[in-house]
Amino acid sequence: MDDLDQYEEDCERIKEENKKILDEFEAWLESKKLSEKTVLKHSENIDLYINDYLLYEDATEAQDGICSVDMFLGYWFIRKAMWASPASIRDNAASLKKFYQFMLEKGCVTKEDVEDMNKTIKRNMPLWLDRMRRYDDLEIEDMEEVWGF
Repeated sequence: MDDLDQYEEDCERIKEENKKILDEFEAWLESKKLSEKTVLKHSENIDLYINDYLLYEDATEAQDGICSVDMFLGYWFIRKAMWASPASIRDNAASLKKFYQFMLEKGCVTKEDVEDMNKTIKRNMPLWLDRMRRYDDLEIEDMEEVWGF
């Protein structure tokens, strides 16, 4: 089996696991008395994160994706999601906070990892929103001005 076959096999296995995780996450959200619309929005946001972003270049399991939030919200989402906006960045951050709180309660991630992720979101949100604004600014042609790299 070559690397591509192994990657595809791993992704299929992870997607099956993710179906169960998403079902459990939705039930957890419903138990918190969130509206059906809110549950659906969080579920869709997390589906994108765990089934698209975390499997985009490597076969990363949901619990291991807690440390990838910065790259997702600050770069990948802005570039890949046609609907990316400041509001959708904030919405996805809220969904990720809820999701990893759920994963903490399941025992899949540590309290320290959740605290670190929450600090990253709080610290980097202004940067991500500024990148989104620059990305949408038609006056900016040099991508270094957008990303700051």
